[in-house]
Amino acid sequence: MRDVAIIGVGQTKFGRTDKTCFELFAEAAHQAMEDAGVTPKEIEGLWIGNCLGSHYEGVANIAPHLAWEIGAKTVPAFRLEGACTSATYAFILGWNAVASGLFDIVMVGGTERTLIAGTPYATRTFAMGDELYASNTGSTFPGVFASAATMYAKKYDIPIEKLREMMAHVSIKNHAHAARNPKAQFYKKYGDLKVEDVLSARMIAWPLTLLDCCPFTDGASAAILCSADIARRYTDEPIYVLGVGAASGGGLSRHEEYIKAISRIQSSRRALKMAGLSPDDIQVLMAHDCFTIAEILIYEQIGFFDWGKGAEAAAEGQTDIGGRIPVNPDGGLMGKGHPVGATGVAQVYSLVKQLRGEEVKGNQVTPVPEIGMTDNLGGTFASLGHIVLGRSKRRR
Repeated sequence: MRDVAIIGVGQTKFGRTDKTCFELFAEAAHQAMEDAGVTPKEIEGLWIGNCLGSHYEGVANIAPHLAWEIGAKTVPAFRLEGACTSATYAFILGWNAVASGLFDIVMVGGTERTLIAGTPYATRTFAMGDELYASNTGSTFPGVFASAATMYAKKYDIPIEKLREMMAHVSIKNHAHAARNPKAQFYKKYGDLKVEDVLSARMIAWPLTLLDCCPFTDGASAAILCSADIARRYTDEPIYVLGVGAASGGGLSRHEEYIKAISRIQSSRRALKMAGLSPDDIQVLMAHDCFTIAEILIYEQIGFFDWGKGAEAAAEGQTDIGGRIPVNPDGGLMGKGHPVGATGVAQVYSLVKQLRGEEVKGNQVTPVPEIGMTDNLGGTFASLGHIVLGRSKRRR
């Protein structure tokens, strides 16, 4: 397998838009091609994440149309659907095509419009990402993570109101980062939240309030991958793919204890093993913070903190910029927004910016990180994907 580098990235501004998912992806794709210094004719393959386009915009078989939309025309193009993990899976398959020698330069990404759906229809369609047994009982994603919060409080003997206060620090941190990020849905908003603001917001699924939850959004993301041996033809600062991992978790009924989701544990371990690294080597993390408790579970499931210590770590600022492991300095899903099928490569976009030292003022981790990781969840721990990136080639 060859080493693979990222030579260009692009992302639209997240938020409500009148643009179609085609137009959104074309915008992100052309940013990535300009960043990489490549033309559409140099792209040999396209992998695209899209989860809900057939429901919300009535577009299926989207990948070949996107290839023509960006000028890559007859290249082989593939659409991946893995709920919120769709774009990460697109990235992994595009990486595989380059690493195996099938292609030298490919594009990966995702595109989604969700805000046209409205809450009732979005709730119904998004439940399709859960297993049939759970969704038919009326289970929703806020409900699942609300139960995870109460389960966490009971298991680790934390009073629920104390846990709510600790979870609030995740919301405060991520919204503060998003308020400085021009591409975030909540740019210049919610930058000075207090614990009481989070606790007193509208209750969604006890004990989670509105400010404990991420918003759906519209947006697209793209990245150009190429064989590492030609990367410096295009850029003086390629970012290398050190490891990738994925795992399947099935539905909640198949988990013995989903606050210790085996799918995330396995996926993250696979990515780190490929990279020859441990959690202690990761200097910045883009995490799937669909809910405040979700980010806390990520800390522990990947191995940054011991079981039952993630909430305390968040409250102490250990996941802030300047802390032990900075998490979501772009605002994460909670502040930047969650365009479902585009989220995984949007995380890659932000991580590449961090590793290049190009993140916006106030959100850049210093010193500039050498190694970072993305964490992307689809469904209720059903689909997991992880990507480890570095400024230097992977260890042999």
